[in-house]
Amino acid sequence: MKKKVAALMLAVSMVTMMTGCGNSQNKEADSQNVVDTKANVSDETSEGTVYKVGIVQYVDDASLNQIEKAIETELTAKGQELGVTFDFEPYTHNGQADSTVLNQIAADLVADKVDIIVPIATPAAMVMQNATEDNQIPVVFSAVTDPVGAGLVAGNDVPGANITGVSDAIDTEAIFNLIVTANPDTDKVGLLYDKSQAGSIKSIEDAKKYCDENGIEYVEKTGTTTPEIQAAADALVAEKVDAIFTPQDNTIMTAELAIFEKFTEAGIPHYTGADSFALNGAFCGYGVNYTNLGVVTADMVVDVLVNGADPATTPVNVLSDGIITINTETAEAVGIDFSVFAGMGSELIETVTAKEFE
Repeated sequence: MKKKVAALMLAVSMVTMMTGCGNSQNKEADSQNVVDTKANVSDETSEGTVYKVGIVQYVDDASLNQIEKAIETELTAKGQELGVTFDFEPYTHNGQADSTVLNQIAADLVADKVDIIVPIATPAAMVMQNATEDNQIPVVFSAVTDPVGAGLVAGNDVPGANITGVSDAIDTEAIFNLIVTANPDTDKVGLLYDKSQAGSIKSIEDAKKYCDENGIEYVEKTGTTTPEIQAAADALVAEKVDAIFTPQDNTIMTAELAIFEKFTEAGIPHYTGADSFALNGAFCGYGVNYTNLGVVTADMVVDVLVNGADPATTPVNVLSDGIITINTETAEAVGIDFSVFAGMGSELIETVTAKEFE
């Protein structure tokens, strides 16, 4: 009898253990399913929701550094305000203008299961778009000049996929109006840019159209590295152009400190599509406030992560501040009285040559 009771108790115990083991396995399977189906959804902590934010800067230059800093500052402030955490420090990278590095960064961010990716500048945005086509991680780009032309979105009003963001498109005609206002006798303009920068193409096309319509000759010089840009700058000086135009081209921006003296010594004003060029020595920068652009980008990130906004139906925010930034040291060197620009932009700001914004 005791043996039967013992055997019965052993059987019950084994059934209980098997049931418990089965429940544990089911729970583990369920848990894994949750991870699989919500791979890119935020972690939870006792202090609130934690969102993994991947920030990818294309290259080091004053404008892009300014944007990244503004994004991080705004995300920190919004996190405190909303009681959540935007964890970006472990997932912030710089591609150093290298496509191989950018692709590796993209693979790492996908493996890290970040909740969103924030590429800064067109080349970085294009790589991140390709990396998220299958997994559909949301992408909010920053400082993309021509999102439609770059193939990032179907349209600015309805992007149509997992990507949206903020554009810093410039008014090329407005910049050329500055050129001819400062020098009504302008008859030859140099176009300095990098052909591989997708964001530069439309602005250069617009510049050519303006020149053709106004009887101005143009000379194109391009390059993909700083030494090539230096050679291109020398060639434009030799061409004796009256002015030089560059859009928001990251390759030229990176090289500006190495070329601006070539132009000032020749008395040639360099008109550009961003204030950072003027900071780095160019005569004039025309465009948006990049700190504000970073803030707007961060706010869109918050809208997607916290409010559930769908990038596919969230319009691209196109900024067009029309801010004129003049390097006063360069203005004196090239002999231009920039007071003639009064009223031609939303604001006229003076700066002197430096490497970074304070």
